Amino acid sequence: MESATKSPMKALFIEDDPKLSEFVALGLQEAGVTVERAADGEAGFQNAMTREYDLLIVDVMLPKRGGLELVSSLRASGKVVPVLFLSAKHSVDERVEGLRSGGDDYLTKPFAFSELLARCQALVRRTSRAEETNRLQYGPVVMELLSREVRRAGKLIELQNKEFALLEFFLRNPERVLGKTQILERVWQYDFDPQTNVVDVLVCRLRNKLERDYPGKLLKTIRGVGYVLRAN
Repeated sequence: MESATKSPMKALFIEDDPKLSEFVALGLQEAGVTVERAADGEAGFQNAMTREYDLLIVDVMLPKRGGLELVSSLRASGKVVPVLFLSAKHSVDERVEGLRSGGDDYLTKPFAFSELLARCQALVRRTSRAEETNRLQYGPVVMELLSREVRRAGKLIELQNKEFALLEFFLRNPERVLGKTQILERVWQYDFDPQTNVVDVLVCRLRNKLERDYPGKLLKTIRGVGYVLRAN
């Protein structure tokens, strides 16, 4: 049996220096990375908001929209793609500012291409492992287990503890019908009482928060059986 082929890394490189942009892009492409480029911060921001990337490489000093502002705006919108900042400045304060704005790593110019490539690969590996461990996602719904944040299409949804636990159960079992007994045992840790309606009430509360302001239903009732998290 043939093993599945891993998709190549896809990166967005936002840099206004055409020579550096061409040099780095060619090097990344030779390393098997799919690269898209933007020459200013506004174009880079629009690309990052509307397309999916495994990594952003962002120059700090950019025309139209600075790199720090660009990344800070992306984070505010819910984008969690890893970011490597590039800068000609070597000051500790700027590196700290870059990390605080939402960057994940910082490389000063001039740099060796081999180091940039290694940092890119390490960021993507680290993010992939962290996502597998700390994030659950189904369609537009993302749950961060460490920060206990839930977002749909980037918008924060406030959940109470039981609602969070129920959604986590659904996200760990997407498109699988879950019965009331299973939900009670998982969320409340006690045996099923056929007279109780706590599951129905909790599912109703969670459904309202997940679906009230969004098109498309996610939590569906399977009469006589239970509930399922399913997009279609």
